[in-house]
Amino acid sequence: MQRVKLDEIDWKILSELQANGRITNVELAKRVGVSAPPCLRRVRALEEAGFVRGYHADLDPKSLGFEVTVFAMVGLHKQAEADLQAFEALVNSWPIVRECHMLNGEIDFILKCVAHDLSAFQSFLTECLTPAENVESVKTSLTIRTSKQSPGIPISVPQNGSEKAAFSG
Repeated sequence: MQRVKLDEIDWKILSELQANGRITNVELAKRVGVSAPPCLRRVRALEEAGFVRGYHADLDPKSLGFEVTVFAMVGLHKQAEADLQAFEALVNSWPIVRECHMLNGEIDFILKCVAHDLSAFQSFLTECLTPAENVESVKTSLTIRTSKQSPGIPISVPQNGSEKAAFSG
């Protein structure tokens, strides 16, 4: 794994892009304190190094008819690496599952599911998730409201020339 040092400008660029992926290069350069051409070179370098994985629109689920968010805690019968990978591949085929995290402890995976309504989620639960191969147990929690949703990572920009080290692929 190659060690890459990010300087204060890189961290500012990452922070600004995380907050607004549609920012123009000119505006980004102004906010981070460099001219546009080197700013664009830095952005491209950060993308190529794998620090920026992509750009996405933040869609409003409710306005698009997705009323239900459910977290499903899944326990598997077997946890051999091949079994874990098979489950993850299956999860990747289900559009209703928006996030999948393997956990340490009693629960093997937590899935964030987004559905039009409770009936649609129930159909997914009873027809896809619960009967899936190797699934031993499923416990669900329906989201009542979301009080915080911060995508990305908590970035603190280093000050006074201090640098943070990061790793790339």
